[in-house]
Amino acid sequence: MESLGNKLKTVREDKGLSLENVGNETNISTRYLNALENEDYSVFPSEPYAIGFLKSYSDYLELNEEEVMSLYRSQKIQDQPVPMEELLRGPSKLPKVLAIIAIVLAVIGLGIGIFFFISNLPVNEAPPPQPERIPTEYIMTGDFLERRLYPGDSVMVSGETDIYRLVFLSIGDALSLSTPRGSIILDLGQEVTVDIGDSGYARLRIAASDFVRNDSSQGALLRFEQELLPQIIIPVTEDLPMEITAIREGTMVIYSSPSPMPFTLQANFQNYCFFRYEILFEQDRQGRNEQYFQRSQEISITAQNGIRMGISNAQAVRLQAIIGGRVFPFEAGGAGEVIAADLRWLRDENNIFSLVLILLQ
Repeated sequence: MESLGNKLKTVREDKGLSLENVGNETNISTRYLNALENEDYSVFPSEPYAIGFLKSYSDYLELNEEEVMSLYRSQKIQDQPVPMEELLRGPSKLPKVLAIIAIVLAVIGLGIGIFFFISNLPVNEAPPPQPERIPTEYIMTGDFLERRLYPGDSVMVSGETDIYRLVFLSIGDALSLSTPRGSIILDLGQEVTVDIGDSGYARLRIAASDFVRNDSSQGALLRFEQELLPQIIIPVTEDLPMEITAIREGTMVIYSSPSPMPFTLQANFQNYCFFRYEILFEQDRQGRNEQYFQRSQEISITAQNGIRMGISNAQAVRLQAIIGGRVFPFEAGGAGEVIAADLRWLRDENNIFSLVLILLQ
């Protein structure tokens, strides 16, 4: 039978993935991933850690969880040593007469025990009530907090302007918490990110590092880390006219045409990113639109003349303009760069229109 470690390694290599690739996608340290593939569980603080990371790793590799856990349990049973005295123990030397006497005495003792047990059995006596635990409220004074919480406990987190309350709801197969953005489900070893506030500049990462499934008595060890994103400042300027005498140096020309036409800006987000935009030169525009996007989300914006946008992390989004059925990918900036830019039509002195990207100061 193929070992569990070989199965994990073989599937990962068949998918063309390195341990660093898997670690970046699952937030599991490569040290733990390597330990799982080498079946070295001694590096984990406790067995729940190993099981939690093993399930997350197998889910990422699209393996059958029941099959993986069956291999894990079989291996743990095989690793248990058999005491030497069990292997060397010979047949009992107790004489048959003594064995019979022992059996008779045991039967008599059992009968007496049952009699006294029934005689002293309490009638409808309820168990003593357990003292009710009072929920605890913690205040996150800095950008990091780690506590063992129990259902009903809460954490107060300071946002940009207000204080927000997160409540630990329950422990089942996974954890359930109430946040300002609704309830979230958190599994062992998993990390989720939620917005704190309405502007999208503050976010909170929550991770569960230790708990026993379906057992609330031991609580759960939770880690909270707050992060403030750089704010996007879009200059307050009047909409510029479409005509200019020449396209200035540094302006990115995406497409040129004898006449302007409607176009679509498509943004595909590769990581967490705050994105703000507004339609230019149109009477029916709805003002600024802004949203905090996560990985794998996308947005499409159609305009006639131009779009003004702000991006909190330029490398976190892939941009492309779609004009007349043709697609033109382009980049707005680098990693961690906060940008404000216009994507709009301009007309030069030769009466040629160009869709250009202009970075705003």
